[in-house]
Amino acid sequence: MEPDRKKSGKQEFSMVKKSARRTRRTHSPVFKARVALAALREDKTMAELRNEFELHPAQITKSKRQLLEGAVDVFGASCANVAPAVDLAPLHAKIGQLTLENDFLEGVTPKSTPSATPWATRCALC
Repeated sequence: MEPDRKKSGKQEFSMVKKSARRTRRTHSPVFKARVALAALREDKTMAELRNEFELHPAQITKSKRQLLEGAVDVFGASCANVAPAVDLAPLHAKIGQLTLENDFLEGVTPKSTPSATPWATRCALC
C-alpha cells in the first residue's frame, strides 16, 4: 500500500473475493457520503472526482441522487407525510347499525323462489 493513498483516505473500501478473476470493492456509507457531498459541491468536474475517488461517474451520480433523496428524511419531512390517527369508535358504531338494518330487512322482504322468476319458465326443455 502506498503511504500517500492511505493519508488521502482513498482506502475506505474492502476487497471481497467474488471469483478467481476479479475482486469486488465494497464502499462504506461514510465513503459514499463523502463522494456525494463532493459531487454536490460542484467545485470539481466529474473527471476530477472520478480520479480522486477511483469510481465510475455513474457511481458518483448514483451516490449524489441517493443523498438528495434521503436528505428529506433528515429534516423530518417523513413525519409530516404520516396520516393522522383515525377515531374508530364512530366507524364501528356505523358498522353495527348497518348490520342491524340488514338483518331486519332480510326478515321483512320475501325471498324470491326460482319458480316465481320469469326467466325460470322460459326454457320448455329444462
